[in-house]
Amino acid sequence: RAGNLIKSVEEQARKVAKQRSTEIVLESIQKLGVETVSSNTTSVVSLPDDEMKGRIIGKEGRNIRAFETSSGVDVVIDDTPNGVILSCFDPIRREIARIALDKLVNDGRINPARVEETLQKADDEIQQIIKQKGEKAADLLGLNFHPYIIEMLGRLNYRTSYGQNILEHSIEVSKISGIIAERLNVDIELAKKGGLLHDIGKAIDFVQEGSHDDLGAEICQKYGESAEVINCIMAHHE
Repeated sequence: RAGNLIKSVEEQARKVAKQRSTEIVLESIQKLGVETVSSNTTSVVSLPDDEMKGRIIGKEGRNIRAFETSSGVDVVIDDTPNGVILSCFDPIRREIARIALDKLVNDGRINPARVEETLQKADDEIQQIIKQKGEKAADLLGLNFHPYIIEMLGRLNYRTSYGQNILEHSIEVSKISGIIAERLNVDIELAKKGGLLHDIGKAIDFVQEGSHDDLGAEICQKYGESAEVINCIMAHHE
């Protein structure tokens, strides 16, 4: 009888704990709004007219060849009215190319030398935005990281998954983790760090071989994050 009583109490405790944990998670999620965006591998650059397509191509295709070679992005010129499509799996390369081509079109002077110069300026611009986005995320959550991790956070701004910007998703997970940790009276900073960095590997998984959790753990181990934070990254799927 004593054994049955213990078993009954344990089952009841598990049932209550599961229900309460679900309530805490739902309460935490409800405190935050979620924004979604479309995930894709192409960007469209608007043109003032279809005559601009010929100038982008250039004499014997020299301009478009120079642009594709320097940017690493495919330029698709088809029947799309007043527009060209940029295609690339690397979202940061694609955004650099989009900014550069937009500048070239607005300026009107398109030649191989200008292409290279404009792509470099666009690259510098994006690197600055990446740094600012990473710093803003860390400051928002009151967390400190190595500059390389800050850069990786900023790069997440150009990734999407399941229709959501991954940097925004990571900030959201960090906030929810912090709320849950506070309710449970455990380490809030650790929970927020683990939440923010859980997808950090997605900053480089499209250019470097490996799963995003392995890559994320490798980054955080190299740049001074704790074993507990690394466990958050490695354990968030399995």
